[in-house]
Amino acid sequence: MSNVEPQSTSPVTWRDLVERTLPIAMLCLALIAVPVLVLEPAGLPRLRGLEKELDDVTAENADSYREVERLRAEVRELRDDPAAVERIARGELGMVRKSEVVFQFGK
Repeated sequence: MSNVEPQSTSPVTWRDLVERTLPIAMLCLALIAVPVLVLEPAGLPRLRGLEKELDDVTAENADSYREVERLRAEVRELRDDPAAVERIARGELGMVRKSEVVFQFGK
């Protein structure tokens, strides 16, 4: 006779069942939920839209920065150069000096 005793089978408890099935259930849930959450309208498509909006706003900010720099240069020129002031007074405001004579011709 051999000295090997047969193993006894114990009944499956709820704890054993949960310990075995919970990781598999979580994995299955993750395999289904992650693609759904990524592809829904508030997921990846929204991320792409926000990235495009960020690029647009960044480009608009760069344009505004260039415009501000241009205007600052114009202000410096007007502050430091009397000829620039005269050019704007004549061109945009239609002003003339007291010693000049203006001739207007009809069409």
